[in-house]
Amino acid sequence: YPLYYRATAALVPAPTPTNLLQAVENCQVTSLYMVPTALNAMYDELDNYDIGSLKKISSAGENLQPALWEKWYKKTGIKIVNGIGTTETLSHFVSEPLDIEKVGSAGRPVPGYNVQIIDENGNPLPRGETGLIALRGPTGCRYFDDIERQRIFVRNGWNVSGDLFKQDADGLFWFIERADDMIVSSGYNISPQDVEKTVLEHPSVAECAIIGIADEARGKIVSACIVLNAGYDENDATKVSIQDYVKQTIAPYKYPRDIRFYKSLPRTSTGKIQRFRLLND
Repeated sequence: YPLYYRATAALVPAPTPTNLLQAVENCQVTSLYMVPTALNAMYDELDNYDIGSLKKISSAGENLQPALWEKWYKKTGIKIVNGIGTTETLSHFVSEPLDIEKVGSAGRPVPGYNVQIIDENGNPLPRGETGLIALRGPTGCRYFDDIERQRIFVRNGWNVSGDLFKQDADGLFWFIERADDMIVSSGYNISPQDVEKTVLEHPSVAECAIIGIADEARGKIVSACIVLNAGYDENDATKVSIQDYVKQTIAPYKYPRDIRFYKSLPRTSTGKIQRFRLLND
């Protein structure tokens, strides 16, 4: 859609932090559309490039953590615009305005879209309750030769993406997690997003992805796949420090019983973490 508005699109050979920041500097880019993991990777290299031309950053594809928003704002003065869209609907259908209302929220419905929170049976839920986000509007597409997937995604004229959200009293939408990501351990329902957010607050942690791995006694346990900041060692002392922080910050049963260190986390070409590859490690 940049071409629709007669904007110039800067192309890079691969979406690495270096290539992206070089493109911003060399092409005088004014607007970036990125996933949070890419923004996090770019942050450490900001001092090496002149990004003074940049006026707007839009985030989608993953949950934007408030800590990432804050550090970008303090460093650059840019307020990252958060939102949610799907491949099937082509772009954002919920988005924050340029003047951010609440850091961390996905914002409000984009003009032309109707958005609601529903239960598994398609019934609308009141504000404050967590459920599936459902939308309808001017964009959309069908799955090619996949009737079953189309049936799951489109229900009674509403597109249901499989993401859990809630809408607050002010009408803002907040991402909770993917409906199929919940970790059930010893009968407890554990939100990977809740644990991930807490682990990322630890000073040693640069990147984190939370997954559930099979455990004979508990069904599943929480596993933290972590990239450390420079100056921290991949040892048991670091693991215990992270585990203790999670226990003290949120419910003790949510702490990651398994911690694995990585030099980098596997990602798609657009920067999303490939959790299925972590599950296969």
